[in-house]
Amino acid sequence: LAPILNPKLQKDSSVPKMLCQMDNHLACVNSVRWSGSGKYLASAGDDQRVILWTKSAYGGGAVFGGGGKVNHESYRVAYTLRIHDGDVLDIAWSPGDVWLATASVDNTVVVWDVEKLPSTVAILKGHTGHVKGVTWDPVGKYLATQSADKTLRVWRTSDWGEEAMVSEPFEECGGTTHVLRLDWSPDGQYLVSAHAMNGGGPTAQILERDGWKFEKDFVGHRKAVTCVRFNDNIFEKHLEEVGKKAQYVCLAIGSRDRSLSVWLTSLKRPLFVIHDVFESSILDLAWSKDGLVLLACSMDGSVAAVVLNEKELGTAMPKDTKSALLKKIYGQNIGPAQNAKPMLIENPELLKLAQNGTDNDSEAEASVAVNGNRATPSLVKRGPTDKQLEMRTSDGRRRITPIYIVPNSETTNQAVMNGNSMSSESFGKYQMQSSSSEAKSKIRVEKLDGVVEPNVSPGKKSSPGSEKPAPAGPPPPRPNMIAIKHKPGPVNTTNPVINSGPSGPASSASTEVKTSTATDSSDSQA
Repeated sequence: LAPILNPKLQKDSSVPKMLCQMDNHLACVNSVRWSGSGKYLASAGDDQRVILWTKSAYGGGAVFGGGGKVNHESYRVAYTLRIHDGDVLDIAWSPGDVWLATASVDNTVVVWDVEKLPSTVAILKGHTGHVKGVTWDPVGKYLATQSADKTLRVWRTSDWGEEAMVSEPFEECGGTTHVLRLDWSPDGQYLVSAHAMNGGGPTAQILERDGWKFEKDFVGHRKAVTCVRFNDNIFEKHLEEVGKKAQYVCLAIGSRDRSLSVWLTSLKRPLFVIHDVFESSILDLAWSKDGLVLLACSMDGSVAAVVLNEKELGTAMPKDTKSALLKKIYGQNIGPAQNAKPMLIENPELLKLAQNGTDNDSEAEASVAVNGNRATPSLVKRGPTDKQLEMRTSDGRRRITPIYIVPNSETTNQAVMNGNSMSSESFGKYQMQSSSSEAKSKIRVEKLDGVVEPNVSPGKKSSPGSEKPAPAGPPPPRPNMIAIKHKPGPVNTTNPVINSGPSGPASSASTEVKTSTATDSSDSQA
């Protein structure tokens, strides 16, 4: 921003004004957003793609086909996200860069998992019209969207369900705006929408977090409001007549009437209004980190910068003080605690029980106790837990019935799998004890009399004469069993099933069975 903030540097040819030009999009680019950490730059366009860029160590160079333009920085494509079926109009990073939300004309909002790209967390399909704006609650609890279907919807990040739907302030609105960029105040108390109507005039509607009431709005623009952007800082100013500090926030509003207004919540009228800067509608707004520079871009292809000072805006509240204020309002469950992703139930059985209550038809009963972002599954014991049933097949192999192993309650918060510790936040996943545990197994083996038929793979048949008739009497029990293979070793010649049978061809068949058992391969029977 040096050539923008300093008029002398603007005329200095040695100071670059364009740092880099990226040309990977195949159509018009509608939205560009830096991540909070500055690691990624996300861009979305009419080519239905979202591209995440990251700075490259390469120093840049001449732009191919750029007519002499030179890149002073170099950016490479880190991810290309493809899932939308239409133009992507708006994007927003969640607090802590945990998620990325993208809004499209396909009537959906996609929430991407930034740590596991290109994986998605949720696809929100409540809107019936083009979704033209998306914004995150600064606490990380809600996601708000505004659409051409004349509704504003608030979604919970805990289960991605719809928290609220507001339509009354937008019933008289027409679909004249290309975007509807709403925004949340930095203290999380207010959500300000784009294009709303009050008494036949365009407004920016104010929604209160408490009950989602909409009793106030910003008025004054002659045409529809297209974008709203709060300053990320909470400002303070000492009032001498009262002897106290006043805390307030700053808001910028852009409109189709080509004007830009800046408001302070401590004033009843706008701080200032700028007219006739652009030749077309204002599309987007952005504040600098220190909150003293406001950038506005227009459909005419130009960008304007408004430079302010502390005397005009006030003193920005320190970050630690702002964090303490948010914790005082919302409790400790903010910041990293809130951004650590709500627990997602991956077990279908637990998910069904958590959503619909106790399932009487299910054999497994479970209860899910949710406390904030933590949940503890509690399972009722099913079937034998201290013994395994063992039988023999006609070819001498063992059949072992699987048993139900109850998770150890002491390892619910910290599971051990294959010697590596796994976080207790893996909600919905059964906590299993490692097979290398020092504790001795208490499982006993119960051998059942009788012979069961072996499994034969499709297309394979047993050797002639290797099948033996089942003993007379009632059929043996046939539990749900799986075959357990032996390691190669000496044949158990004492097994009565293997040694039984007459001499001659049957003995030859018995020899084949012994060889099959020793090699532990069903192919030897063919």
